[in-house]
Amino acid sequence: MTSTACATCAPRVLSILRIVSGYLLLLHGTGKLFGLPDIGMSASLQLASLGGAAAIIELVFGTLLVIGLFTRPAAFIASGFTAAAYFIGHVASKGALLLPVLNGGDAAVLFCFVFLYICVAGPGPWSIDALRHKS
Repeated sequence: MTSTACATCAPRVLSILRIVSGYLLLLHGTGKLFGLPDIGMSASLQLASLGGAAAIIELVFGTLLVIGLFTRPAAFIASGFTAAAYFIGHVASKGALLLPVLNGGDAAVLFCFVFLYICVAGPGPWSIDALRHKS
């Protein structure tokens, strides 16, 4: 692929990255809150707990990222949230700070840096933010 073709595709691929990563975050929230998909947590989840707060954050910020609304602040918060999830949910319980493959935190680390990138790069052209800035 030529550099011109890459430059043309890059903004669209950024939108796809935002949509897919936001959707995955959203699924974590809906699974915890509504049991869709059933991840076995919704029956015992207390909204006033750390897990309940996490589920609400995943639902709200995942939705904002999927539709591309307030993308930069949503991605910044999602990045910090997933970093905290790594340290609280994986390192604190299983150790292995620099080895996320051993503590099950691979996804949290990857989410953290994908959302940090989206915060810096912006939403891409397929977003409500892009529509708002055209008018």
